This record gives sequence, C-alpha cells and structure tokens, in this order.
Amino acid sequence: MSLHPTPSPFSPIAIGPLTLKNRFIKAATNEGMSAQGVPSKQLVKLHAALVNGGTALTTVAYCAVSSDGRTLPNQLILVPESLPHFKALTDAVHREGGLASAQITHGGCFTFIRERSTARPLSSSGGFNKIGMMSGMFLKQAMNERDMQQVVQDFARAARLARQAGFDAVEIHMGHGYLLSQFISPLYNKRRDQYGGSLENRLRFPRRVLRAVLDAVGRDMAVICKYSITEGVRGGNSAEDGAQIARMLEQEGAHLLVLSAGMNAESITTMFGSSFPKENRVQQKNPVIALAMAIQRLTDPKVEFRELYLLEHARKVRAAVKMPLAYLGGAKSLSSIERIMAEGFDLIAMGRVLLAEHDYVNKLASGASKNSICTACNRCVAMMYTPGGTSCVLGKPGDAELNRQPAAAQ
Repeated sequence: MSLHPTPSPFSPIAIGPLTLKNRFIKAATNEGMSAQGVPSKQLVKLHAALVNGGTALTTVAYCAVSSDGRTLPNQLILVPESLPHFKALTDAVHREGGLASAQITHGGCFTFIRERSTARPLSSSGGFNKIGMMSGMFLKQAMNERDMQQVVQDFARAARLARQAGFDAVEIHMGHGYLLSQFISPLYNKRRDQYGGSLENRLRFPRRVLRAVLDAVGRDMAVICKYSITEGVRGGNSAEDGAQIARMLEQEGAHLLVLSAGMNAESITTMFGSSFPKENRVQQKNPVIALAMAIQRLTDPKVEFRELYLLEHARKVRAAVKMPLAYLGGAKSLSSIERIMAEGFDLIAMGRVLLAEHDYVNKLASGASKNSICTACNRCVAMMYTPGGTSCVLGKPGDAELNRQPAAAQ
C-alpha cells in the first residue's frame, strides 16, 4: 500500500512561492495574437477564458527577452513600453481567479528576423545556419563571454519586468531548438570550451540563466523550466539525457519542470505526437513562413496520435528527481489525467485540448465531460497565422478585430 496516496488533479499545489488552486496548466502555444508586438485584446480574451474555465495557471507564450531574441517580427517582447498591455492581460486573468506565467525566451539562430545588433544570429556555435536557409541568414555566430553575460542579464531583466506586469510565474524556455536548447543539444553545440562537450558543460550556460532569474524573482514568483526531455532525432539528447538534465535543473533550484520533447526543425512530430495533415494549409502571406510550413509537411514522418505519447520518456525523469514535474504530451481524457497523477507527476500541462475547450477543466471537475473533443489534428498550429489567431477548427475562429487592438488600447 502506498504511503503517499495519489492526489486529486483538482487539489491545490505549491510551486515555489506560488500556490495553484489545482494541477492544470495551460501549456505555452504560439497564438498569433500579438500583431503589434504586444498582447492583443484577443490574447487577453483567450487567457481570461482559460482560467475562467478552470485552468489554474495559464502560460503566455514566447515573450522575447530582447529585440534580438525574437523569432518573428511581431513576437511579444518584454520591454518597459509593453508593460501596460501585459498588465491588462494579467489583471484579466486575476479577475477570473487564475494565475499567469510569462514564458521568457531567446530564439538564438532560430529566427527569421534579419535586423539585429550582431552581424549574424547568435547561437552556441558558429558556422552554417540551417534555419537561416529560409531567410537568407546562412551563417550563425558563436556566443562569447560578453554575449552570454548580456543574455543572462536580458533574461533576469525580462523576469523582473514580468513581475512588474503582474505575472505570477516565469517559464524559461530551454527546449525545441531555441537559444538555451542550442546549448543543451549536441546537434547544435559543437563548442570545445567549458560550455561544450559533456552534458554537464552544455548545461552550464542555461544554468547561469536559471540562477540569474531565480536571484531576480525567485522569492516572489515561481520559476519554471520547460525543456525537451528527448529530442527525438539521431544524434540528439535521449530520455536518459533528459533525466540528467532534470537533475541539474533541480540542483540549480528550479521550482517546476515542464516536460516537453522534440525540436522545431528536426523532430516536430516528437513534440506533437502526430503528423501535420495535408489540410494544414492556411494561406500564409509571408513567403518565408509559407516555405517553412511546406517543407515541414513534406519532411514530417507519418505518425499516428496516441494518448500519453511521451509517458515512457517522462517516467525516466520522474524516477531521477524529487522536484515537482508537469507532464505534457497527449493527455486528453480523465483516465489519462488520473494515470499521470498515479504515476507520480504533480501537474498536467495541456495545449491543444484547452484551445479546443477553454472550459475543459471545469467540465472534468463537474463530471460533465471525461473526454476532450480535441482530435489532435494539429490544425490549430496553422491557425495562428490567420487574422484572428489560434483557434480550434471545431469551433469559431478568433476575433480578427480584437486581434488588431493592443490590450491596453482604449
């Protein structure tokens, strides 16, 4: 008989200095709701609806820590000028009884922005930039110590700005092929100094970032790390590596890990657990993004969705650490959620399911529903490029007019 009974997914939990009312997190998903580089009224409406629907903590995705850190031109960026718009969002979330997390990130060489302060996009290593093939930036630049110190400061400053904007947590993005992932991954990191080679060395810079953020806001906010527990591609990190990464992030003091997987360029199906359909063909005016989407459809292996598709990998992380872990990957029924809790995970992070049904958590709690309507078709990913931003194809599209208006506009 277990000495530690399985907690209910509807029970509260402490994450660092923060207490969540239940175990459900809205995972970060790029909503395409920042047309002017700040949260739109449509983005406010979405996150308010998610917490009104029962989600304890909703994550605002891809908040760049600097202008150079953006992936796309209209990406959210945490600067003093944007704070009123972020504050409008966090105020709306708090009015609905929920909490908000800002996902802070730097794209590194995974960027389509040519205007920058450096000659080439920064990364762990220099040389050929395969992402840059689509935007004419064919080379990337290895970061030196001065670059690293600047980025560390950028992350810490962004975390402090997030606190000023009313966020309750920050999520440091260490996965999917963005800058910190480019240090962690042997696919990108070819350095021969103290930041390359062994996994411990490859984690050295991401750990510096984590420490700086903890020092900046860790007493006031939950500091979360999202990373790829397996990269899902030959030569990349395995789930065994993912377990070691978790140990190092636990040692550094992270309050929670969100267990994602895959890489944007090399293994997108590992991330989503299923292939992108032929119907995923929203008309994209930006030719660079249109080309990227076309290549992705042609090169993706055919993978059929199955619930809890990352569980086998996530178990290895659970066995390696004692800290709180949020499982992410194919939980779309009450039985799956209960299984995750029984396996010792502390929280459930969901993306597509909550885009399909903003009130899914309340439906589960009341017994009104057990199974999500989400079919894991992945068409919501392409919907981020529509005028109204991301929405489920089974429901109504986003409001294009609201999506044109900055959140704090009168």
